Amino acid sequence: MEKRDYYEVLGVSRSASADEIKKAYRQMAIKYHPDKNPGDKSAEDKFKEAAEAYEVLSDPQKKANYDRFGHQRMGGPGGGGHHMNMDDIFSQFGDIFGDGNPFESFFGGGGGGRGRGTRQRVGTNLRVKVKLTLQEIATGVEKKIRVNKQVACSSCSGSGAKDKSSFKTCGTCGGAGQVRKVTQTFLGQMATTSTCPTCNGEGNVITNNCTSCRGTGRMEGEETITVKIPAGVADGMQMNISGKGNAPERGGIPGDLHVLFEEIKDPILRRDGNNIIYEHFINFADAALGTQIEVPTVTGKVKLKVDAGTQSGKILRLKGKGLPEVNNPRYVGDQLVQLNVWTPKKLSNEEKNILEKFRDSENFHPKPEQSERNFFERMKEFFN
Repeated sequence: MEKRDYYEVLGVSRSASADEIKKAYRQMAIKYHPDKNPGDKSAEDKFKEAAEAYEVLSDPQKKANYDRFGHQRMGGPGGGGHHMNMDDIFSQFGDIFGDGNPFESFFGGGGGGRGRGTRQRVGTNLRVKVKLTLQEIATGVEKKIRVNKQVACSSCSGSGAKDKSSFKTCGTCGGAGQVRKVTQTFLGQMATTSTCPTCNGEGNVITNNCTSCRGTGRMEGEETITVKIPAGVADGMQMNISGKGNAPERGGIPGDLHVLFEEIKDPILRRDGNNIIYEHFINFADAALGTQIEVPTVTGKVKLKVDAGTQSGKILRLKGKGLPEVNNPRYVGDQLVQLNVWTPKKLSNEEKNILEKFRDSENFHPKPEQSERNFFERMKEFFN
């Protein structure tokens, strides 16, 4: 793939000053920084492209060669150019932004510890599943979760060393955590910086390992974590708890704990979004004469009046007896109670005789009114 012109990459003219080139690169680095664009391959490519352009245009000798020869003399057949890795790129930030790394304020913590100096380790994330009843979802709940995970070694406080005197400065990097390599190219000398392979960026090495953790700084452990679950969560939703995952080796920042919610199916109440649906059966006499019934809800039982002449399938609404919206707790759904008239399957002789007397009664002949819509139409009305 043909490389773009370095001046075009940074959006500056060929007569741009050193300060203008630095300012343009600073803006590009902030805009396309990987921590600001997680998982965005296009942004990462632009970030690397801008860094490569700045490395050449910020060096007077390299810039002069580039202005004269372009990419043809930038290292290798076909004008392949000089390719920088992430360690090379982050090593530039001290020159661009000064001793302080601005990405600490932009992205919270130095872009995952990739700035200058020693490397900050980060532990791996954990995931646990928490089962919730509809009643717990309706009100919110506090759960205590026992998590098996890697914790910092109590003997060495996570350092991995036997004691404070069991460290020495890394002889490879001199305590910097990074090593600098200078190579000769067509453009002159090129310097690159990478993580020290001996100390893995820590700047020091252990002379005597902790006997409890054998130098890893962590061990198998268990922690009981209190999780406050808001009302209205749904099956499959996830809550992230920062710093409650696995501890990293030899100190650093623990990973996160991902809490996945699983809704326990209620035996009688059915959830539909923020609404609750309940089916209640009444006998023929109660439907004809009217009655009062008691129905369960997610917060307790309530009484409902059933009017005389109630038809099977009628739906009663209990306003505000559903579930709250997780992001808007002031909005609460309703409970819909569908009344079904129960037809007895067995009758005594006396019961049969009584009903036979009414079989031909005028009032017992079905006479559905035009206004009585079918079940699906009534449900549509409630949900719209």
